[in-house]
Amino acid sequence: MTADPTSVDRALDHVTTATRVEAAGTPPKFIDEIVGRVNNDTAALSIAHMRSPAGWAEPGQTPEFEEYTYVLTGELHAEDERGVVVVRAGEAVHARAGRWVRYSTPDQSTEYVSVCVPAFSPGIVHRDPE
Repeated sequence: MTADPTSVDRALDHVTTATRVEAAGTPPKFIDEIVGRVNNDTAALSIAHMRSPAGWAEPGQTPEFEEYTYVLTGELHAEDERGVVVVRAGEAVHARAGRWVRYSTPDQSTEYVSVCVPAFSPGIVHRDPE
Protein backbone atom coordinates (compact mmCIF):
# COMPACT_ATOMS: atom_id res chain seq x y z
CA MET A 1 0.00 0.00 0.00
CA THR A 2 1.39 3.42 -0.87
CA ALA A 3 -0.93 5.55 1.28
CA ASP A 4 0.80 7.67 3.89
CA PRO A 5 0.89 5.50 7.05
CA THR A 6 0.63 8.59 9.29
CA SER A 7 -2.80 9.36 7.79
CA VAL A 8 -4.62 6.54 9.63
CA ASP A 9 -5.99 8.94 12.24
CA ARG A 10 -6.71 11.70 9.72
CA ALA A 11 -9.70 12.42 7.53
CA LEU A 12 -7.34 12.35 4.53
CA ASP A 13 -5.36 9.55 2.92
CA HIS A 14 -2.54 10.99 0.84
CA VAL A 15 -1.54 8.66 -2.01
CA THR A 16 1.87 9.76 -3.24
CA THR A 17 2.78 7.21 -5.91
CA ALA A 18 1.07 5.17 -8.60
CA THR A 19 1.70 1.54 -9.55
CA ARG A 20 2.36 0.51 -13.16
CA VAL A 21 -0.17 -2.16 -14.19
CA GLU A 22 0.24 -4.50 -17.15
CA ALA A 23 -2.10 -3.53 -19.99
CA ALA A 24 -4.03 -5.67 -22.45
CA GLY A 25 -3.70 -5.00 -26.17
CA THR A 26 -0.94 -4.17 -28.61
CA PRO A 27 1.25 -2.29 -29.02
CA PRO A 28 1.80 -1.90 -25.25
CA LYS A 29 0.25 1.01 -23.39
CA PHE A 30 1.03 2.38 -19.93
CA ILE A 31 -1.44 2.19 -17.04
CA ASP A 32 -0.51 3.93 -13.79
CA GLU A 33 -3.08 3.18 -11.10
CA ILE A 34 -3.13 5.83 -8.38
CA VAL A 35 -6.20 4.52 -6.53
CA GLY A 36 -7.50 0.96 -6.70
CA ARG A 37 -7.01 -2.66 -5.80
CA VAL A 38 -3.34 -2.79 -6.89
CA ASN A 39 -1.97 0.50 -5.58
CA ASN A 40 -3.71 1.06 -2.26
CA ASP A 41 -6.12 -1.84 -1.73
CA THR A 42 -9.22 0.21 -2.58
CA ALA A 43 -12.07 -1.93 -3.92
CA ALA A 44 -14.73 0.79 -4.19
CA LEU A 45 -13.22 2.44 -7.27
CA SER A 46 -10.04 2.77 -9.26
CA ILE A 47 -8.44 5.80 -10.88
CA ALA A 48 -5.75 5.26 -13.49
CA HIS A 49 -3.67 7.44 -15.82
CA MET A 50 -3.49 5.79 -19.24
CA ARG A 51 -1.10 6.48 -22.12
CA SER A 52 -1.61 4.51 -25.31
CA PRO A 53 0.36 4.77 -28.56
CA ALA A 54 -1.10 5.23 -32.03
CA GLY A 55 -2.23 1.86 -33.32
CA TRP A 56 -3.09 0.42 -29.89
CA ALA A 57 -6.16 -1.81 -29.60
CA GLU A 58 -7.39 -4.22 -26.94
CA PRO A 59 -9.82 -7.14 -27.05
CA GLY A 60 -13.45 -6.39 -26.33
CA GLN A 61 -14.71 -6.84 -22.80
CA THR A 62 -17.94 -7.11 -20.82
CA PRO A 63 -16.89 -5.73 -17.42
CA GLU A 64 -18.78 -5.92 -14.14
CA PHE A 65 -17.86 -2.28 -13.42
CA GLU A 66 -18.89 1.15 -14.67
CA GLU A 67 -16.02 2.90 -16.49
CA TYR A 68 -15.75 6.66 -16.90
CA THR A 69 -12.99 7.87 -19.21
CA TYR A 70 -11.80 11.47 -19.61
CA VAL A 71 -9.49 12.13 -22.56
CA LEU A 72 -6.65 14.59 -21.90
CA THR A 73 -4.86 14.50 -25.29
CA GLY A 74 -5.47 12.68 -28.56
CA GLU A 75 -8.59 10.64 -29.18
CA LEU A 76 -9.94 7.36 -27.85
CA HIS A 77 -12.19 5.13 -29.91
CA ALA A 78 -14.85 3.41 -27.78
CA GLU A 79 -16.85 0.76 -29.59
CA ASP A 80 -20.09 -0.90 -28.49
CA GLU A 81 -22.63 -3.04 -30.32
CA ARG A 82 -24.00 0.06 -32.09
CA GLY A 83 -20.72 1.42 -33.45
CA VAL A 84 -17.71 3.56 -32.57
CA VAL A 85 -17.71 6.78 -30.55
CA VAL A 86 -14.62 8.96 -31.05
CA VAL A 87 -13.81 10.69 -27.76
CA ARG A 88 -11.50 13.70 -28.19
CA ALA A 89 -9.44 15.74 -25.73
CA GLY A 90 -11.71 17.47 -23.23
CA GLU A 91 -14.49 14.90 -23.70
CA ALA A 92 -15.53 11.84 -21.71
CA VAL A 93 -17.32 8.54 -22.24
CA HIS A 94 -19.18 6.28 -19.81
CA ALA A 95 -19.21 2.53 -20.45
CA ARG A 96 -21.95 0.75 -18.53
CA ALA A 97 -21.34 -2.39 -16.48
CA GLY A 98 -22.42 -5.63 -18.10
CA ARG A 99 -22.29 -4.20 -21.64
CA TRP A 100 -19.70 -5.10 -24.29
CA VAL A 101 -17.10 -2.43 -25.14
CA ARG A 102 -13.75 -2.26 -26.94
CA TYR A 103 -11.21 0.57 -26.76
CA SER A 104 -8.51 1.62 -29.24
CA THR A 105 -6.33 4.54 -30.28
CA PRO A 106 -5.86 3.79 -33.99
CA ASP A 107 -4.82 7.23 -35.25
CA GLN A 108 -2.74 8.95 -32.57
CA SER A 109 -1.15 8.61 -29.16
CA THR A 110 -3.72 9.34 -26.47
CA GLU A 111 -3.57 10.21 -22.79
CA TYR A 112 -6.61 9.74 -20.57
CA VAL A 113 -7.88 9.08 -17.06
CA SER A 114 -10.10 6.10 -16.32
CA VAL A 115 -12.33 5.70 -13.26
CA CYS A 116 -13.89 2.28 -12.61
CA VAL A 117 -16.67 1.64 -10.06
CA PRO A 118 -16.10 -0.79 -8.40
CA ALA A 119 -12.34 -0.90 -8.86
CA PHE A 120 -10.86 -2.61 -11.91
CA SER A 121 -9.86 -6.23 -11.44
CA PRO A 122 -8.77 -8.78 -14.05
CA GLY A 123 -11.34 -11.19 -12.63
CA ILE A 124 -14.31 -8.93 -13.41
CA VAL A 125 -13.29 -7.46 -16.79
CA HIS A 126 -14.32 -10.53 -18.87
CA ARG A 127 -12.17 -9.95 -21.98
CA ASP A 128 -13.03 -11.57 -25.30
CA PRO A 129 -10.70 -14.37 -26.43
CA GLU A 130 -7.89 -12.98 -28.57
